[in-house]
Amino acid sequence: MAQAQNAPSVADLEAQEQRLVFRTFTHDDAWALGSLLVELGRERRAPIAIDIHRAGQQLFHAALQGSTPDNDAWIARKRRVVERYGSASYLVGSRFRAKGTTFEDSSRLDPDRYAAHGGSFPVTVEGVGVVGSVTVSGLPQIEDHRLVVEALERFLTA
Repeated sequence: MAQAQNAPSVADLEAQEQRLVFRTFTHDDAWALGSLLVELGRERRAPIAIDIHRAGQQLFHAALQGSTPDNDAWIARKRRVVERYGSASYLVGSRFRAKGTTFEDSSRLDPDRYAAHGGSFPVTVEGVGVVGSVTVSGLPQIEDHRLVVEALERFLTA
């Protein structure tokens, strides 16, 4: 898949991950962050599904008007990339593209189980590391990524 116009660089994506770190991440945090994403999605009439996982447990899920079961399948595939690489799904795909290849051609992972497309971002806790993920599916991949980043920025500066 071609890189979107005005797509962030690998360095920009890595900087997002360095900046968007939680001090703690509780069930209540997952609910509040998921609710913020629902609010943003509703305001924009975005046909998205939203998922938040921590340590293998789904803490939040919502499917907004216009989303489909395919969005849940995309969520699972993008989330597996975050779990395996410890980085945002869009960043993982961008790293492969920066090397002149694609995730699908070079990762040696089953594309039915893994998708390095934008929309899943690691939940990183200070002093702990990646403990989970927040994932959106339903928009073009760069927009899925940007929506998650926007919600994390708002949540972490509130």
